[in-house]
Amino acid sequence: MFFLQHRGSYKIKLYERPDMGGQMQEVSDDCPNVQDRLRMSDINSCNVVDGHWLMYDQPNYRGRPYYLRPGEYRRYSDWGAASPRIGSLRRITDLN
Repeated sequence: MFFLQHRGSYKIKLYERPDMGGQMQEVSDDCPNVQDRLRMSDINSCNVVDGHWLMYDQPNYRGRPYYLRPGEYRRYSDWGAASPRIGSLRRITDLN
């Protein structure tokens, strides 16, 4: 059985270009609609500073989910996506 519980802060830095380039947005809570909130829909790289996250290719936590643990993702293919289009993201607060 795998059990993870994260206590503390969450932080992810999202970048519009590969290799942490271009415009950057920092997020520390759930975001049901990336386009509306951050004014960016293409995320080409990111840095998960703290916590574990799920990204979805559609708004409102729909579509294909991508699991991200702390670390750098230099291009969208690093988290398993076929395109840089991200619709929503949320923190994983309990995983068991």
